[in-house]
Formats: sequence, structure tokens, C-alpha cells
Amino acid sequence: MELHQEIKTLAAQLGAILTDKRLWITTAESCTGGGVSYALTDTPGSSAYIDRAFVTYSNQAKHELLGVCLDTLAQYGAVSEQTVEQMARGAASAAKADIALAISGIAGPDGGSVDKPVGLVWFGLHINNKHWAFKQVFTGDRAQVRLQAIVFSLKTIIEQIK
Repeated sequence: MELHQEIKTLAAQLGAILTDKRLWITTAESCTGGGVSYALTDTPGSSAYIDRAFVTYSNQAKHELLGVCLDTLAQYGAVSEQTVEQMARGAASAAKADIALAISGIAGPDGGSVDKPVGLVWFGLHINNKHWAFKQVFTGDRAQVRLQAIVFSLKTIIEQIK
């Protein structure tokens, strides 16, 4: 299935689950630039499960809007398990949501290193005070990395709340 269609299908599936379970979701996105929240709100009836979302592209935005510690950003960087965990907690708190997804990665084409290659994306997930962090390394150009991160996010949330 083509990625854009897969995103649309997964977002509708997640929306139905969220509506059925009466859960609220928010996102805190960096490298995807709001792509997950766009997919969720592109689905009719999404106001039943999403009230607000955050695009926190800079470290300053992550700190000011989500409460990510400056020390965490300095020590581990924006693309790290520690940062996405704090992003997810901060987003859940700020949005008063049951579920929060955080995404921070290196979509490319520049910005990668040996330790953090282009395509590395960290995901933080907060569901009713439980926390998970996942990382994936995607291949392809900037657009492909971003789309794959959105698909992975939607699939992961669905798996965790089913």
C-alpha cells in the first residue's frame, strides 16, 4: 500500500478506536512537523479525540512548551530516548490527554553522525501514565523518512491501545 493511503487508513482506524474508548490524544512532533496530528485531524469526527497538538522543532520550543529539561537536551540531544520521554510526558500534561506521542529524529539529508545517522527517529509514547520509547532507523530521502515515521507512529499507538 502506498504510504499516503496507509497513513489515511491507519489514522481512521486509530480514530475509531479512540472514539470507542473515549480517549484523548495529543502529539509532540519535531522531524514530522505535525504530520501525525495532520493525519489524525484529516479524519472526520477527530474533534472527539484530539484537542491540541505541538510542533516543537527547536530545543527551545521543546523546553518552553513541553518542559523538556535543558540539561537533558544538552547531555543527550534532541534525538534521544530521554528527550522523547520528556516530550511525551509534557505533551500529555499540557493537553490533558490520555495518550501522547512524541517524535524527534534526523530526517536528512544533513545532520546525521556515526552515533545518530540520517533516518534515526525516536518515539516516546505516554498512555495513562505508562511510558515507552522506541527507535527506528528509516531509509530513503527526507520525505520518505518522515512518512515512514508517521506510519510507524500510528501503527504503534494502535498496537499499544488495542
